Amino acid sequence: MKQLVEDMAKALVDKPEDVVVAGVEGERTTVFELRVDTSDLGKVIGKQGKTARAMRTILSAAGTKLGKRCVLEILE
Repeated sequence: MKQLVEDMAKALVDKPEDVVVAGVEGERTTVFELRVDTSDLGKVIGKQGKTARAMRTILSAAGTKLGKRCVLEILE
């Protein structure tokens, strides 16, 4: 799952070497914290948050298949 988030983010940004994904696992929920360069933050979020919402939807669907709830947080 962590690799999925990382691959999606690296495909969107200009500085893929600055993409960092950290996973905080709970009993039934996993929170993925995504950090990108400040100049790439807008590309990851997208217009009106559409790109971020799409990434969250993909992550949620993949998590459902594994029986876990996954949450994506985009950090500055």
